[in-house]
Amino acid sequence: MRQGLAATALLLGLFSCTTLARAETLNLLIWEAYIDQAILDDWTASTGVNVRQIYFDSGDARDEILADPNSNIDLSVVGENGSALFGKRGILAPLTTDTVPSLKDYATRWTSRCAGYGAPYLWGTMGIVYRSDKVTTTPTSWKDLMQPASALKKHIAMYDDHNEAFIAPLILLGKSINANDSDTLKQAFELMKGQAPFVLTYTYVITSIDNPDYGRDIYMALAYSGDQKVLNEKAGTPGLWRYAVPQEGTLSWLDCLAVTAASPRKAQAMKLVDHILSAQSAARNAQTLGMPTASTAALALIPEAMKNDPAIYTPADIMEKSQYQTELSVSSIQTRRRIISAMANFQ
Repeated sequence: MRQGLAATALLLGLFSCTTLARAETLNLLIWEAYIDQAILDDWTASTGVNVRQIYFDSGDARDEILADPNSNIDLSVVGENGSALFGKRGILAPLTTDTVPSLKDYATRWTSRCAGYGAPYLWGTMGIVYRSDKVTTTPTSWKDLMQPASALKKHIAMYDDHNEAFIAPLILLGKSINANDSDTLKQAFELMKGQAPFVLTYTYVITSIDNPDYGRDIYMALAYSGDQKVLNEKAGTPGLWRYAVPQEGTLSWLDCLAVTAASPRKAQAMKLVDHILSAQSAARNAQTLGMPTASTAALALIPEAMKNDPAIYTPADIMEKSQYQTELSVSSIQTRRRIISAMANFQ
């Protein structure tokens, strides 16, 4: 997905030298393939303001960039926790219906999760993507990923983010995905250590699938809802990659679109957020990406077939067993990162 954090940092350094003064360009920090390009093209055509997308492929990488006061980022996709955390730290600007009128189309249950420092962008779940030509039985449990069949040895892609890497093991243990205590994290470590020999890579699947050395050997991966669509586009084969949410429940996530407080183009950035969140743009974005929208007005424009697709709108019984992420303690984050770093010793 991204070219590597060092490459991203290099690009940002170049921005500071060559583009900071170019008010006609907004710098958007975002996941790869996470917005319909036509929406940005329409914006540029109507305003004359260009949008440069800068990709990240983990929340940790994004947070490092946002925390850098010299990053030159104007707006960013952040998780709901990041919206609250960076807002309180003064890194993100407050958003209201006065500055982003389209927020009126979003229910309080969504806007409150962005803590007033972001606007609800897209939401979804975490689950398992799998190549249907290699894995012929649909995964139904996190055990299918954490305790896989022998045929999947060195064919699994995991994820080295300190939050998402622990979703599957903690849910299998019947624990909170936000566990901070060392005993619970030690139990999760044991599950992850047992899985490690089956793992081909700990790089996010949207990135690792492009690796010429081993991308073709990935058959199953930890993924976000919507990733199957990107993978199928990369493969050029519709339906090859499929997505399943395990029966034990999962993470229910919300991404927020935020404007940085330090942006010298803050007014333009807020207008872009309003454009992206408008009913027409939000509906188009949801359909292009194959992901659910939080906009009530946009939902009315979504085809019924899409709203009834369980791979997009997860069934209520599974959502009832799902969890939200909350802010972790510093010691928990440190322990989780040490565990992830240790996995290479067990592959």
